[in-house]
Order: sequence, then C-alpha cells, then structure tokens
Amino acid sequence: MTDPMRVMIADDHPVFRDGLASLLDPLPEIEVVARAADGAEAVVMAAEHRPDVIIMDVQMPELNGIEATRTITAAQPDVGVLVLTMGEDDGTVLAALRAGARGYLRKGAEQDEIVRALTTVHGGGVVFGASLAARIAEVLAPASRPERPFPELTERETEILDLIATGRNNGQIAQALFLSPKTIRNNITSILSKLQATDRAEVIIRARDAGLGQGD
Repeated sequence: MTDPMRVMIADDHPVFRDGLASLLDPLPEIEVVARAADGAEAVVMAAEHRPDVIIMDVQMPELNGIEATRTITAAQPDVGVLVLTMGEDDGTVLAALRAGARGYLRKGAEQDEIVRALTTVHGGGVVFGASLAARIAEVLAPASRPERPFPELTERETEILDLIATGRNNGQIAQALFLSPKTIRNNITSILSKLQATDRAEVIIRARDAGLGQGD
C-alpha cells in the first residue's frame, strides 16, 4: 500500500486552516501532518515534520508566505509548495515561483481541485492557470531574457533598481517583492556601492537612461 501524501497547511486564519485540514485529513491518500499559523512557524514545522507538500498562504504575520517558501525550499528542495491566493494574481504567483513554489491554489477551490493540485505537485509537476502560462514560461526560461543593463548587479538588485526607477519608496518596493524593509535597504546600499553612485537621485537617472523604470 502506498504511503499517504504528507501535507502541511500554513495559514494565519484558524477557521480556514482547520477547515482545510478537516476537508483533507479524512482522505486515505492524504495525511495532514502539521498546521502553521504564520510563516516563521511554517519554517520550523517544515523542518520538523518534513511534509511532501505545503499549502502556503501568502499574507501572514511574522514572515510572509513568499519568504517562508524561499527559506523552506532552500533547505528542502524536494518539498512542493502551493501558495494560496484570492485570485489569479500574476505578481504574487510569479514571486512565489521565484521563491521556489510550484504553483498556486485559489482560496475557495473545491476539494477535488485541491487534491489534484496536491497530487500534481507531489509528483513533481507545477500548477497554474492558463492565463499565466506565457508569463510563467518567461520566468522558467531566463536565458531568453535580454541582458541586464547593469551586469555587476545581481538579479534581485536589478529588480529593486527597476522599482526604484519607477519612483517607488522602500516600503512600496518591500511590499511589491514580499521582502523586509531591511532587506531592501541592504540591497540599495549594495546598488549604490556597485554603481559608484552618490545618492538615490543619481541611481534613478542612470537606471532610466538604461531603460529601467518603465513598469509604471
């Protein structure tokens, strides 16, 4: 007999978290091995329980689901993470994929849809809606992207520089990339140093001259 799929649920809303567990745990092919109330707890429980698949909410206290996914998949590359979204939010799903997730589930999905998604991810596949296929293909094929205008910067630093060039402040950048304000500040310090720029205004001018900052 095949062992049941070991599933962990991370969501800060107890009614949803426990309700989803009650929906899945009675199924013979699934065993809910842990329930986490925030991202930090999810990281600890993932290391302790070693689930096969994690259903991960994005907006959680302590540590958001994107950062928790990044930490967990770095330590456990074989774990499958499905992020929970309210809808087909391109930005959230792409950020989750970059962090190591293998797809997403919409809150309110039917039981059979959830089970199919879990089974697909457990088998090594990815789960996403048809409307996201083109953008996800772009994410999964970095070689097809044009060369970055500032090759001395890391991909993350270039991403942050692009948002700086749109005129966003540190808080807005942190929210857009699901990173902490401290991480954003550290990256900006590195960008200034690598580009030998004296201040943020100079960085914005140089970035826009190079074609960045066209997103807004």
